[in-house]
Amino acid sequence: MSERTALKARRHYRAWRAISTRWMDNDIYGHVNNVVYYSWFDTAVNAWLVEQGLLNIEKGELIGLVVETGCTYARAVAFPEEVQAGIAVARIGNSSVRYDIGLFVAGEQDPAAQGFFIHVYVDRVTRRPKPLPDRWRDILGTILAPD
Repeated sequence: MSERTALKARRHYRAWRAISTRWMDNDIYGHVNNVVYYSWFDTAVNAWLVEQGLLNIEKGELIGLVVETGCTYARAVAFPEEVQAGIAVARIGNSSVRYDIGLFVAGEQDPAAQGFFIHVYVDRVTRRPKPLPDRWRDILGTILAPD
């Protein structure tokens, strides 16, 4: 078994989104089910992309396909806690971006979980990778991780 991934502090993340837990997020064990964490990752990143005018969900030429993802869990989260999702860009490639996401319970300094996913940006119609436009690179660069 490999070494556990070191947890990143709040200062690593550059953009934030509040996410309310819902009653239905809890599983039979009384905490948020692991699949919900991945939904929060997706919500935080894609909402930021939409707000920045990069992602047009219905008509944009580029769409992001998740090709790799991972999550390290540090503590349970349960309804009715509020989650603060921090995001940062860890790497910008030719047509791909690796996003780091930290999930913090409101008021906590240490993450409850952290993860990543890699989007490959492709043409909506052909589904073939396309180089990221300069505008995308400039805006993504504003949340580039410090480490």
